[in-house]
Amino acid sequence: MPTSKPLVVVTRKLPEAIETRMAELFRVKLNLEDRPFSREDLVAAMAEADVLVPTVTDHLDAAVLAQAGPNLRLIANYGTGVDHIDVATAHQRGLTVTNTPDVLTEDTADMTMALILAVPRRLVEGERLLHSGNWSGWSPTHMLGHRIWGKRLGIVGMGRIGQAVARRARGFGMAVHYHNRRPLHPDIESELEATYWDSLDQMLARMDVISVHCPHTPATYHLLSARRLKLLQPHAYVVNTARGEVIDEAALVRMLSAGELAGAGLDVFEHAPSVNPKLLAMDNVVAIPHMGSATIEGRIDMGEKVVINIKTFTDGHRPPDRVLPNLM
Repeated sequence: MPTSKPLVVVTRKLPEAIETRMAELFRVKLNLEDRPFSREDLVAAMAEADVLVPTVTDHLDAAVLAQAGPNLRLIANYGTGVDHIDVATAHQRGLTVTNTPDVLTEDTADMTMALILAVPRRLVEGERLLHSGNWSGWSPTHMLGHRIWGKRLGIVGMGRIGQAVARRARGFGMAVHYHNRRPLHPDIESELEATYWDSLDQMLARMDVISVHCPHTPATYHLLSARRLKLLQPHAYVVNTARGEVIDEAALVRMLSAGELAGAGLDVFEHAPSVNPKLLAMDNVVAIPHMGSATIEGRIDMGEKVVINIKTFTDGHRPPDRVLPNLM
């Protein structure tokens, strides 16, 4: 790395406090218009940067990484997920990759719980009715939903966010079940009063609500496939605040349209930012634009981690949030 301040290229607009701190510490090129970088923009940025700060909207595949300039040494991702970065290729090319773990857990868990409540209780549907001016007043059988107290919640992926959701769900009287690559430590499992299922298929067939909390990897692509979605009971709800690619969205749409599922709460979509218009037209679907981690506090915490990773790396030390291929 050069002895002078490194040139840091940021691909999206970040909170003002983070941009100001970056400007104090580094030579920085900011994206003041918040316009997503094209593939050509990314290549141009990597040609001049010492450090690139991408986000989930930037796809750094092997072909793009092959065009990195001679000064690029660090990709300091603004976000936890790194499925948009070919980490293996970056590692082979001598590029260090970092992310921002542990700062979005509670925010994403809050949004997950909001969707678990909103879909069965038809909150968005009721809000639309009220704003339409067609509400004629209360009646005993109007806008009936379902209570979540006593229902079974199946969590797919019991990492930090999955566990945070489990704690919230217990407070709402839900029975917590989970599928994970391996069981939790018995002490954590006991604290959460959670039931482990080695078989995802068997768990899906028994749950009232399914909540997805696993990363998108080749192994989890369409983990909830058409076949697995068919295992769900018709009264079940699906909630996804993880990655859209984990669910076969076309199969999900077909089942919702046919009444084979009760509803869905979706913060992520398989082909985002494109969203299947059929999902948006359904009253039993709550669809929000990737807001799971969208809090001011969370975004600032993410930026602070990016700054620490860059400063630590450029000072000649190992950054605290380094991502390695075998840890993905």
